[in-house]
Amino acid sequence: MSIKTLAQLCIAGTLFSATSLFAQDWSDIEQKAQGQTVYFHAWGGSETINDYIRWAGEQVKKSHDVTLKHVRVTETGNVVSQVLSEKTAGKLTEGAVDLVWINGENFRAMKQNGLLLGAFTQKLPNYAYVDTENKPTTLFDFTTSVDNMEAPWGMAQLVFMYDTEQVSQPPKNMNQLLNYAEQNPGRVTYPAPPSFYGTTFIKQALLELTDNKEALYAPVAVSDFDTVTAPLWNYLDALHPHMWGQGKTFASGAPQMKQLLNDGELDISLSFNPNDASNAIATGELPESIRTYVHDGGSIGNTHFVTIPFNSSNSAGAMVVANFLMSPVAQARKADPSIWGDPTVLSTQKLNAEDKALFESLPLGQATLSDEELGSVLREPHTSWVEALEKAWLARYAN
Repeated sequence: MSIKTLAQLCIAGTLFSATSLFAQDWSDIEQKAQGQTVYFHAWGGSETINDYIRWAGEQVKKSHDVTLKHVRVTETGNVVSQVLSEKTAGKLTEGAVDLVWINGENFRAMKQNGLLLGAFTQKLPNYAYVDTENKPTTLFDFTTSVDNMEAPWGMAQLVFMYDTEQVSQPPKNMNQLLNYAEQNPGRVTYPAPPSFYGTTFIKQALLELTDNKEALYAPVAVSDFDTVTAPLWNYLDALHPHMWGQGKTFASGAPQMKQLLNDGELDISLSFNPNDASNAIATGELPESIRTYVHDGGSIGNTHFVTIPFNSSNSAGAMVVANFLMSPVAQARKADPSIWGDPTVLSTQKLNAEDKALFESLPLGQATLSDEELGSVLREPHTSWVEALEKAWLARYAN
């Protein structure tokens, strides 16, 4: 038998295994999951989030005898590369990754390369509570159709944090931010791409500054990249000399920016969680004087998900975990500013009175904006823009 024929048989076996699993009743999937250990590859840069994942692991252990192992990662792209390497090497079963926290270009890469288990969310009972009607980013991940291949976990929107003892009127657009930096040298910065928050910042700036926003929602290959992005580079060229580190040194990520804000070295920071500042105040990571704001024209928002690789060793257990993460109990706990403060993907209107009460009793953190104050959500650009923007940024500004 040739290697090619063997690989084809392995692929067919993997597809058959997934199809067989999807054909089973949920109770059968739960039974199959018992005793499995699910290796959940998720960003490990926040102890708040790590604690929440630890709690979720305790719950699925009690309810389903599923052991959840949090494999802490720094860049989700590395997880995608790992799964792709396994596929290339012919490891089409017994993969090292069972569940991965993902969205955006990483999901698109997994989908395009056939690295996903398949359409599984319609099998999860709690998916019925997801607010797909009013939260369209639960269905389209950075313009890539989800097609039930990843389970919504939380909502996100870019917000800026500032110290009211230092800033009386925060800048409400990118041009005002430049003016503030010029008048207050060294008091603002952003993380260096490809840090997620750094890339998000430059996407926000591009959306505000470019004359051709529609080009950002089509593949970058069909656009005039230089023309569309010229205002961004002109802006950053003007901003960098006035930043913390004078544009020669950048923050490593959002955690360092939060620390610099707490230490009084920065006046303004940023987060992709509207509740982050309130949560940080509650835990003592930030002072009581911190508040949040968004730019007048809106800010980038999206949904983050969990998905299952095609060669997961414990796909039934991964489905059980994904289902629990979407449960009203888990979503309400995650939305609590004192726990994590990550907005829910669920529609509370779809919940029974007991589950709805879990959300109605949640406190609104002292630095958390209301839905009205959060304003318009700007759609993420097409995923192909991420790599192009990061490559161009590194070529211009990496030391």
